[in-house]
Amino acid sequence: MLRDRNLIPLSQQHQHALALCVRIERGLASPRADIKGFNSEIAQLFDSEIRYHFEAEEKILFPFAQRAPALRDLVDELRVEHGSLRKYAAHAAAAGQLTMAELQLFAASLSAHVRKEERQLFEGMQEFFSAEDLARVGAELDSYFLNSGMPGASCALRPK
Repeated sequence: MLRDRNLIPLSQQHQHALALCVRIERGLASPRADIKGFNSEIAQLFDSEIRYHFEAEEKILFPFAQRAPALRDLVDELRVEHGSLRKYAAHAAAAGQLTMAELQLFAASLSAHVRKEERQLFEGMQEFFSAEDLARVGAELDSYFLNSGMPGASCALRPK
């Protein structure tokens, strides 16, 4: 299904997260894997984008999505996954403490989380909610990103 334009900023941020996962997975296959470098990259992306992304979902998108009874359990799962991913990012930021195995688990967890949001949450929202409902949530997301302090927030806005 074509992504509703109001969810595109979140989908673009998902692409950044997936790119990180691919870099980690490919990099860890090398005998000279840069463990500290990956920890640093996780901490940097989390600080510059993912934490804002999670907050926008938790404050705006998830409460909106839970209006659809079929999405309530999924939203609860996604909130729990956010907590787990935040813990990984905190460990990565604390002097690069994620081990190779933990980096592999982080990449797999983040990738699965993003795909779940794209394939289940966003698709479900597009099926359940009207274009007007999605436009309202899109406007709230735009406002959040403009006022969040996220570096490069203007790039997060949906295309006109």
